[in-house]
Amino acid sequence: MATELELKYGCNPNQKPARVFMREGELPIQVLNGKPGYINFLDALNGWQLVKELKEATGLPAATSFKHVSPAGAAVGLPLSDTLRKIYFTGDRELSPLACAYARARGADRMSSFGDWIALSDTCDLSTAKLIQHEVSDGIIAPGYTPEALEVLKSKRKGGYNIVQIDPAYEPAPVERKDVFGITFEQGRNNLKINPELLSNLVTQNKELPQSALVDLMVALITLKYTQSNSVCYVKDGQAIGVGAGQQSRIHCTRLAGNKADIWWLRQHPKVLALPFRPDLSRPNRDNAIDVYISDQWEDVLGEDVWAETFTAHPQPLTPEEKQAWLEKLDGVALGSDAFFPFGDNIERARRSGVRYVAQPGGSIRDQQVIDTCDKYGIVMAFTGIRLFHH
Repeated sequence: MATELELKYGCNPNQKPARVFMREGELPIQVLNGKPGYINFLDALNGWQLVKELKEATGLPAATSFKHVSPAGAAVGLPLSDTLRKIYFTGDRELSPLACAYARARGADRMSSFGDWIALSDTCDLSTAKLIQHEVSDGIIAPGYTPEALEVLKSKRKGGYNIVQIDPAYEPAPVERKDVFGITFEQGRNNLKINPELLSNLVTQNKELPQSALVDLMVALITLKYTQSNSVCYVKDGQAIGVGAGQQSRIHCTRLAGNKADIWWLRQHPKVLALPFRPDLSRPNRDNAIDVYISDQWEDVLGEDVWAETFTAHPQPLTPEEKQAWLEKLDGVALGSDAFFPFGDNIERARRSGVRYVAQPGGSIRDQQVIDTCDKYGIVMAFTGIRLFHH
């Protein structure tokens, strides 16, 4: 392995020279194909940490879909329902647990995952590679690749798809540094282990926390650990369904992530599943059309000529009443927050997206107000006592 890799440029084309390197020892990564860039490596290394920790915490293979140093989706390898198979475009092929994890991670927020960087906790198998083959993606990092999977991935982007392999035994130094405006910052790495013990302090009247919700809350907290703050994460059935990253206000995080969770659920509405798409329509255009169709102004956004290029017949609208009735069926969602909720309005918004389980640090002067709001709706909330800011 090399001690450094020269890059074409940094975050932007004018930022030269650029490289990744080790002050001591060799890089724990190998580029098997393509020429990853500066942001690619930031996504790769953050994503790898996320999936490695998800695997350690749950015992399940994990995947994440990263964009601009925050996850658009993250998930563990639980089986897919027929509905999820349809909205994730997996077809009826047999899927490995790792492929299920990636389908869930990529399918959570398909608009944001366009051109993603993928991280996998386990050796990439052929089943997973075949899913990745048909998605628009910049690259992938994994601890290994089967020969068949590597052959499939190398065929992407006219042979230029970025493929990185990382040594799964690599452990970074306990102290990390970065330079900002010529000044060096130094801190201890965030080595906090997220496990069920962090969720033992249940502060609400309702203290029934099933195993499935425990796993979902760990998925939420580990996802948040590698999401640009402020952030909250909605999770259901082992996958993030809404991530609200990099917002200055906590309620804006909760609204943004909640809206994404709502869209994920609305994609499963029978009317959306029955949309008469043209068979030659690409996946990105299909995703865009669904996003517009779900919006309140769908008939005003695109003209008849565009709809004719999208559908074989003019679809019937999804009315506000139908959307509301469908959203009321979303339930059993877990919500994690990287810092405390300062007001109960966050719980009010989260409840509208089916949240029944919450994990947050606690420590606000208004903690009791937040607890009371949870009690009002029978929501279970744990105080973890730990903050998960990431910058």
